[in-house]
Amino acid sequence: MLKQLLFPKISLLLALLQSTPLAVLLLAQPVLAQSAAQSAAQSALQQGNSLLNQGLVDQAIPLFQAAIRSNPNSVEARLGLAIAYRRAGRIDEAFAAYEQVLALDPNNRVALQSLGVLGGFRIEWQPRGIAALNQLLELEPGNREALAQRALLYGYQGRFVAAIADYEPLLRDNPTPDVLIGAAQVYAYNGDYDISLDLFERYQATGGQITGGAATAYAVVLRETDQAEQAVALLERELAKSSELDGITIRQRAELGIGYAAIGQTEAGLQILDPLRGRRDSRMILSRSLIAIGRYSGDDFYTDQAIPLFEEVLSLERDYLTVAIGKEIADVLGGFPQPEAKAYALEIYSQLLQQQPNDRSLQISQAVLQRSQGQISEIALRDRLEAALQPLPADRSQQTVIARALVRLDQPDASLLPYYEYLAQSNLNEPRLYYRIAQMSVQQGDYAAADLALQSYTAASANTRDGEFAPLYSELLRAEAERQRGNLEASASRYEAIIASNPAEPELVDSALQGLAGVRQSQGRLPEAVAIYDELIARNPQDQTKPLGRASLAYQAGLISETEAELALTQWLSRRPSSDTPPELYSLVAALPPSASRESLYLTLLENHPNATGIQLRYVQQLAERDPDAAESYLAQLSASDPENPSLYFLQGQFAQSQGNLRQAGDAYQRLLERDPNNVDALTALGGVRFQQRRYDSAQDLYGQVLGLEPNNRLAQVALIDLEVAQGYRLAALERLEEMQELNPDRALAQQQQRIEEGFLQQRGFQPPWERY
Repeated sequence: MLKQLLFPKISLLLALLQSTPLAVLLLAQPVLAQSAAQSAAQSALQQGNSLLNQGLVDQAIPLFQAAIRSNPNSVEARLGLAIAYRRAGRIDEAFAAYEQVLALDPNNRVALQSLGVLGGFRIEWQPRGIAALNQLLELEPGNREALAQRALLYGYQGRFVAAIADYEPLLRDNPTPDVLIGAAQVYAYNGDYDISLDLFERYQATGGQITGGAATAYAVVLRETDQAEQAVALLERELAKSSELDGITIRQRAELGIGYAAIGQTEAGLQILDPLRGRRDSRMILSRSLIAIGRYSGDDFYTDQAIPLFEEVLSLERDYLTVAIGKEIADVLGGFPQPEAKAYALEIYSQLLQQQPNDRSLQISQAVLQRSQGQISEIALRDRLEAALQPLPADRSQQTVIARALVRLDQPDASLLPYYEYLAQSNLNEPRLYYRIAQMSVQQGDYAAADLALQSYTAASANTRDGEFAPLYSELLRAEAERQRGNLEASASRYEAIIASNPAEPELVDSALQGLAGVRQSQGRLPEAVAIYDELIARNPQDQTKPLGRASLAYQAGLISETEAELALTQWLSRRPSSDTPPELYSLVAALPPSASRESLYLTLLENHPNATGIQLRYVQQLAERDPDAAESYLAQLSASDPENPSLYFLQGQFAQSQGNLRQAGDAYQRLLERDPNNVDALTALGGVRFQQRRYDSAQDLYGQVLGLEPNNRLAQVALIDLEVAQGYRLAALERLEEMQELNPDRALAQQQQRIEEGFLQQRGFQPPWERY
């Protein structure tokens, strides 16, 4: 049978050979071979696809490989092989195979989508996955699946703002359950807890169960919305399902440890973290948990443990370190008080900016930290911030990143207020924007605007980790506003209430103590202010600015000599760069008498803070010594540049008083009182002028007004005693001093008492024994 079938074909072939020239036959051989190869490749491809469709992946792979050997440029064969590898779980080979498809067909949409999906399998594949999805979305802008996958990858990288930008359009248009659960996790880790909670609830409404990695994010949301006990219960159930320690359970343990600390069970939290210690894959996660436990427990011991872990991640895992993780580490280290932590943070910012020189949030974060360390001046900071902020982006995700960098600036200059207000009006989830706006409003004397901003801050912080302390931070700023308005006793009361509440936030207590010291200084209760600074030094032994502040107060209180105060100043200037100009430096320089040797220092300080009244006074006093006309011109320029600034009235009054021009000094203080009749500082200053003019009744009336506003104002109390002495009532003055000493012993009062007694004895013809020789 076979012979019968083959014979006619053989006969036909022989006939063809006999009638065809040899050259033609030789030329036809490659064509026939090529045709045969293509036929074989096509056959293998068809069979491979057939098996793939039947789910017979392992049998399909050799057929696709054979098709590629027959036709290496076959996009279809290479795509089939990539799909087969992926379905077989051979993801490394699948990743390489999809890249080979794109080498032949750069816009192959299946390959681009698949690389985007595979980007979620390995940390090192995430950038390639995002790049592939970027390309696919340029080809298909409406591809919701690609947009959702890119958002997921952004979330894996910690680029939550970018992820949210992708999720937002998906959430507006009938989102799938996968989109809901993915977005819920991203919003959780971005700190948008209310939005995240809503998305988790919407996902549950579709019948979805929150398990695995999503349960970890859900626990974060529960904890941050005052449901810490529910968060702990959820994670305990999750961890009971598996005894293995993998990526999911590591994160669940880390979050459970924080949850225990949040409900006051710190030891339980530390025990649940024990299996994570010493593991290479847990260092970053463990360090985050330790920082959170330190925050909840108020114990810096745990935060100190986190620093070496961060250092290990940076030194050993640089190949896998994303910009987002690097920035997170730098932000955390920059918030630690230890100088070495801040130095390390600056090093990280510098490295990250080499990778992304146009990242504005990095530029801002670096500049803010450099200023806090005295490495750049206030003017340099302002210039760099304005360069980074112009123009502000319209994209909400970029606005959020910039806002989070800006709120790290502790005392923003009022010139930056428009930027903060613009960002606040964008409804970003960053409550501290309102607090910074309030600070700048207080600087400008706009107390009504400050109060409105503080109300917004407290309301916006209600369901955040700052919610517990937001009312106290608001009280801090209201206390400062009271001090600026001259309501010293009201200011002190607010500060004392904060201190008495003993909050678990050490920064709050330190700020309140420092504010109270400033009030006591303004009230003339200098020994009390020095004692408060002694407490601040004990609480912050590493802070080099606090001894400088103490030296200023101690000098003003007569507890140290001018030489000792100048030594403290010289030591600071020799150890710190000229750009490091803390408030304590301004205080000490303003307290010391004017000096030609410090004129360049005055100019440096005024360059950083042009409205520092104490420094302005010392500078204009020194200027008057060598050029009185220049001093008058300087004052006139200041008044013309900001005629509504009340501080300028003080400056004019103090300068005129120092030059012996009492009438001009009195006029300046009087103009200030016309604007603000209850300004204690102005009343006290005018009282001093009237005293010097021997207008004792007027002086007594003014000091009486001060005591009516502030019964314990030491400056007014002492001034009234001096008035009694000046009018010949020495015995009454001594009795009043003795009463004051019994209530509150004070070295300055003792010295005043001694001077009065000496004058009284000399008036009666007696001479103190130490003056007889």
